[in-house]
Amino acid sequence: MADEFDVIVIGAGPAGENVLDRAVRGGLTAAIVEDRLAGGECSYWACVPSKALLRPIDLAGEVRRVPGLDLGPIDVDAVLARRDEAIGNYDDTGQVRWIEGVPAEFVRGRGRLDGPKRVRVTLDDGGERVLTARQAVVLATGSTPVVPPVPGMAEAAPWTSHEVTAAKEIPERLAVLGGGVVACEMAQAMHGLGARQTTVLVRGGGLLGKMEPFAGEMLAESFAEAGIEVRTHTQAVRVERPEPGGKVTLHLPDGPPLEADELLVATGRRAATRGLGLGTVGLPDDAPVEVDDSMRATAVSEGWLYAVGDVNGRVLLTHMGKYQARVCGDVIAARARGDELPAMRDLAGGYGAPQVVFTDPQICAVGRTEEAARKAGFRVRAVDYDMGAVTGAYLLGDGYRGRARAVVDEDRKVLLGVTFAGPGAAELLHAATIAVTAEVPLDRLWHAVPSFPTVSEVWLRLLETYGL
Repeated sequence: MADEFDVIVIGAGPAGENVLDRAVRGGLTAAIVEDRLAGGECSYWACVPSKALLRPIDLAGEVRRVPGLDLGPIDVDAVLARRDEAIGNYDDTGQVRWIEGVPAEFVRGRGRLDGPKRVRVTLDDGGERVLTARQAVVLATGSTPVVPPVPGMAEAAPWTSHEVTAAKEIPERLAVLGGGVVACEMAQAMHGLGARQTTVLVRGGGLLGKMEPFAGEMLAESFAEAGIEVRTHTQAVRVERPEPGGKVTLHLPDGPPLEADELLVATGRRAATRGLGLGTVGLPDDAPVEVDDSMRATAVSEGWLYAVGDVNGRVLLTHMGKYQARVCGDVIAARARGDELPAMRDLAGGYGAPQVVFTDPQICAVGRTEEAARKAGFRVRAVDYDMGAVTGAYLLGDGYRGRARAVVDEDRKVLLGVTFAGPGAAELLHAATIAVTAEVPLDRLWHAVPSFPTVSEVWLRLLETYGL
């Protein structure tokens, strides 16, 4: 059976769904193919479940800082039940209903390219269906966790982001490989929910190595206070797990082996391009799909192939994938009509995408770090301020600790980057994102008066420290 649509999307995660929505809004017909759950990685195995697990830890920190409040033990079963509710108990009926109401056709199966503008779908029942695109095919298959080639690692069946966010029980002893966002968030979540011994092994010199150094240092202090051990400049050289689901032993370069009941590997992700049939259109089978700023694949003739989200390798963040997808859907519709194309600003390469680490303290940043700005050739000045010295922070409880940094372009007097580290800091980030991406001059930003007494008054303090 052959079916023809204006647009065919492979991958029904947040990015794929946004392409679909914008293309149909633009007057095109569309189908979307998914072999797992509509809603994708973010909805079931990443952003949503991880934040559901982290929320009690965040709230417990808030309560501990306020005199007169007493938080009893966390009800782990209730937290896991709330996580399951947040992800719809792995039932995508509502998501499929939304897709069909766009309206678009939802095709359950494994989709792969089969030459120009053709998608061959292996259906769940073993049959096949061939879809043909009149205008465009969009790849939105996301990324998959990377398990490093350490002897015995794969055989030990370690947890990745999939398994840890879906955990039914909290391990007594947890070993975590990695110092990035997933490693930090899930180490704190599992420890806060009852892991007695949590050990984080970081190959580099600290946590969150791509952010301002103080952010990782503050988080490491929080980990130490909570009893989470962080070992830097170390990694497993061999892993043993004689019995499936049994004790796992990590052999290290120095010192005795580390024993744990579960091992979480959070050392990176790769574009999910394997088995997508990229070779049928002249692209490498196992590499991100390079795209231009309209998300169109640069190496495919006639311009019919697009890639959005993690699969293009630009920046692995859900909100950036959705942004790319909105641009992509609008571009496809505009090209089909022969209209002028909408514009996109490359936040990932040109400005730095906004990102939040939902630990306690929360770490969030947008734009360039001081080091990245200097390497890019800017003449910069970094301005720091103790967020705990702001009246609004003091009122949130005893022991509030936080720090803010603004990276200023000294030639243009605009912000190149902003980083906040502190409880509840994530809600400050969008103001920073606007200031950085809109390149608001500092003397104009000074007139954006923050409310008192709120932590957002840190904006005024940063500008005053700069000299305004």
